[in-house]
Amino acid sequence: MAGNEHEVNRSAKTGRFVKESTAKRSPESTTTEKVGGASGGGEHEVNRSAKTGRFVTDTTTELHPSTTETQKV
Repeated sequence: MAGNEHEVNRSAKTGRFVKESTAKRSPESTTTEKVGGASGGGEHEVNRSAKTGRFVTDTTTELHPSTTETQKV
């Protein structure tokens, strides 16, 4: 594992980042993701809405490039 691997917390409803204290207080409505480092199968890309932070399809990304972002995870 690379030294830059860490966990981030997101609201399951909005997809936005939340503090660790929020994730602990509301575990049923938050997700914790490991990011950075090598994840066994190598990197892959995910698409997110820049406005909501929610995952979107490749088609949505192609149709709305100014309001979506692609991340390597």
